[in-house]
Amino acid sequence: MSEASKKTLSRRELSRNPQFEQVSPEVGELDESAVDEALEEDPDAMLALLADLTGATDQKLRELAKRLAGRLFLDVSRRGPVTPRGIGKIVTRPYSPDAGDIDLDASMNTILEAHAAHQAIDPEGLKVRSWARPGTAISLLVDRSGSMGGKPLATSAMAAAAVAWRSPSDYSVIAFGKDVVVAKGQTSMKSSEEVINDVLALRGFGTTDLAGALRGAGEQLSRTRAGRRITVILSDCRATVAGDVQAAARALDEVVILAPCGDDAEAQVLAWQVGARIACIDGPSDIPAALQAVLGD
Repeated sequence: MSEASKKTLSRRELSRNPQFEQVSPEVGELDESAVDEALEEDPDAMLALLADLTGATDQKLRELAKRLAGRLFLDVSRRGPVTPRGIGKIVTRPYSPDAGDIDLDASMNTILEAHAAHQAIDPEGLKVRSWARPGTAISLLVDRSGSMGGKPLATSAMAAAAVAWRSPSDYSVIAFGKDVVVAKGQTSMKSSEEVINDVLALRGFGTTDLAGALRGAGEQLSRTRAGRRITVILSDCRATVAGDVQAAARALDEVVILAPCGDDAEAQVLAWQVGARIACIDGPSDIPAALQAVLGD
């Protein structure tokens, strides 16, 4: 994501937020203790301000905010258990206590050698058979067709953080408006902090190609071997670009929707049409619990 075309925010513009002077009393300064205090008082307001600070005209402040944002968004996203789901399969593994039943076929040579030598069986040569849960792959679709500053931008970054934590080795992030842009590919190696800051660099575009984004999710998820493949849509699902949204959604294994509270009518209709689960969110701090609810953890 290039920062070249991103409009920066001056201190005068940022100072419209009542918390700004508290967390950045001087040019080039960011008081992390003040950020932590504000986060306790009103997490959504502070996360929204932090999202805007990553676009500050003040270069030093901008860099400090970007470094802090990666950590804070990940910290807030780590709420609730992450439980793998799906149908498991029997696999053969090296022996360890309580790992499963001895696989006699795979362990027979070790057993016979010990018997012939009148020695105890070496456990390192034994194999066990046990159930293994399949992995989970997630493709996050972030709607950037509307306003992408403050609270909406922080909400998108929080969604990316939550997905990165839940499936750190197998996830993708796709931003969509008029165009569909892959911020992180399913198999690409990219730190969670870098992904979060790339999402924070997004800017809004007027139209919404939801069908194209869903097809993009299908392309990304086709690259995984995970047993569970989930597409997470963060959007009001109000498509304004021609395309068969329902067909694109039905072509995916599993679809869940996170829609803004009070503006979720189209998202509710789409969820009903394609059998998706849906939750409404009012701000970035709602994302962890809402994602846990729709994923069934």
